[in-house]
Amino acid sequence: MQRFPELMEKYKGWRCAACGEELVPVATQLAYLGSVFDVELPGCPRCGQVLVFEELALGKMLEVELILEDK
Repeated sequence: MQRFPELMEKYKGWRCAACGEELVPVATQLAYLGSVFDVELPGCPRCGQVLVFEELALGKMLEVELILEDK
């Protein structure tokens, strides 16, 4: 499972917009083009919404997308 401790610390104290609960680390599966990735991201313990960090979406996930699309 991929973890992002430095980013988790940056978003510590953030709350769910829908529930108001503080986000906690949750195991999450991301799927793209038939590939599944296990990651730990901040998520709401009440409603299950997960925050995908901007840094992750525009960095690591973009790199993976480009690699998978080139195959």
